[in-house]
Amino acid sequence: MLANFSPQIRQYLIITGNYWAFTLTDGALRMLIVLHFHQLGFSPLNIALLFLFYEVFGVVTNLVGGWLGARIGLNKTMNIGLGLQVIALLALTVPSAMLSVPWVMAAQALSGIAKDLNKMSAKSSVKALIPAGSAAAEGKLYQWVALLTGSKNALKGVGFFLGGILLASLGFAGAMWAMALVLLVVWVASLLSLKADLGKAKNKPKFGEVFSTSRAVNVLSAARLFLFGARDVWFVVALPVFMATTLGWADWAVGSFFACWVIGYGIVQSLAPYLTGKKTGKVPDGRAAVGWALPLCVLTAGIALGIKSDLSLELILVGACCCLACCLLLIHRCTVI
Repeated sequence: MLANFSPQIRQYLIITGNYWAFTLTDGALRMLIVLHFHQLGFSPLNIALLFLFYEVFGVVTNLVGGWLGARIGLNKTMNIGLGLQVIALLALTVPSAMLSVPWVMAAQALSGIAKDLNKMSAKSSVKALIPAGSAAAEGKLYQWVALLTGSKNALKGVGFFLGGILLASLGFAGAMWAMALVLLVVWVASLLSLKADLGKAKNKPKFGEVFSTSRAVNVLSAARLFLFGARDVWFVVALPVFMATTLGWADWAVGSFFACWVIGYGIVQSLAPYLTGKKTGKVPDGRAAVGWALPLCVLTAGIALGIKSDLSLELILVGACCCLACCLLLIHRCTVI
């Protein structure tokens, strides 16, 4: 079937397929770790520590990933990411007695590196595959990009749901084996099919070029780091544990909720240009970001007050989560010019 497409389209289909498979395993892995280690009796703080290296090494990889891709090629960085994810999954198949906090943190560090290498490679490959000087080819390629990457958040949501289902049906180790084997097949296919020089720069960039000389860009990068760090502390660790312990939700129910939440997040993402004014030619600035940050603060305070009231905890959390996600995403979009 791929033979019917141009070489550029074939390469992007392969890249997007890699990204889809990785996104599914990454979403499932997050949900599996939170729920399984809660079942093992880990405290919420220890569960949060399991994700510490995932986030830290992801930030580091984001910093150097573009430089590395320009030096060795985006196909290699994508394949390295897939290979590291397979190793991270296999590292978690050991008996439960060996799943100590340092061991899982090390596996999560590998997974964090893998995730950002894969994401950076997939997104950067778009520019590398667009044929210069051909408006028709660019238009066709952009149509495929919109079609294939538009489902990213839906797939991440499916990954959360998949994690809850796999834990309930195969157990933790069984789920790791299943995902590792599927991703291994994807990795081998990628090694055989991805173009060797994709995105590789003719002139080797210097490492110092990864840092911006603009103070505004550096401040914005730091602000976004704290913004998404706060989101992950709440949505990745605190909320799933609270739903499982205090609310007594089953694993599949927690996974299903976060699957729906991420899919809804993707819908808001597609509407964000209309809500922030970019579609009308108005470029949002710092004032627009503050405008969306104010309701975010009010909502957060409202959750704390609502928990102390006689209202339904489930109603408060489910409703507030949806609103918080919208505000976080719109603040993010206001800072992406």
